Amino acid sequence: MPVPTAWMLPDLPAAARWSVVVRDVGDDAVLAAAQPDQLQLTASIGKLFLLVEVAARLAESALDPEEPLTWAEEEHVADSGVWYLMDRRTLGVRDLCVLVGAFSDNLATNVLLRRVGLAAVQARAVAMGCTRSTLLDRIRLRRTPADPPTLSVGTAAELSAVLAALHRGAVVSPAVSAQVLAWLAANADLSMVAAAFDLDPLAHAEPDRGVTLVNKTGTISTARGDVGVVSGPDATLAYAVLATWPEQADPRDAVLAAMRAVGGQLRAAVGG
Repeated sequence: MPVPTAWMLPDLPAAARWSVVVRDVGDDAVLAAAQPDQLQLTASIGKLFLLVEVAARLAESALDPEEPLTWAEEEHVADSGVWYLMDRRTLGVRDLCVLVGAFSDNLATNVLLRRVGLAAVQARAVAMGCTRSTLLDRIRLRRTPADPPTLSVGTAAELSAVLAALHRGAVVSPAVSAQVLAWLAANADLSMVAAAFDLDPLAHAEPDRGVTLVNKTGTISTARGDVGVVSGPDATLAYAVLATWPEQADPRDAVLAAMRAVGGQLRAAVGG
């Protein structure tokens, strides 16, 4: 089926603030949008910019993929990831990138961020055309008034454009783009928009029923976000679906249902 020229997005629950964009990767045309420039809390989605910065340094031979990095006590965080559960305290740069791509590993993120520097990651985001979407800080167990209020922020317009550019090989270089996509292809979180495709969450790097999906998600108590690229026999589409809500609310069930409904539209459009 042809890619629709206009979409009617599903109902997006009013209990959350939304920013949504679906775009055709081929011509970068926006097919659907809801508050595309609304700045949202994006949680771990901001780790994308860190992965791009590390991949660029690896491609320039400015960073050794086997360089051993050891976590420091102040960097140790749990929750997202698996490194904090492991006995090995030192891992190589490339292995840490795999952990971030596959499990959004918080501890690996903190160690890589210390190695390359937050300023460099933020500069990389600007170089990628993001004037509002960025990584603001490392992951912290507690945030004080002196710390940035959240890990990352972003808009659906900018983040969907980043995913489309990655697919086109236009982020830094084809090699850098391919490397970042390879890390993200291991992402085990298919609980949001990607849930509509019924893929194996632990093994979907290869086409399944003619569909290939690469995505990055973000989860905190007041936000859910999913950005990605999905390719099928009929189309290749980039998407960003971001929802944020007040601390006293908990509209997660309705938010996740709406995100999966957007995924259903994507699935119908790409075929397979």
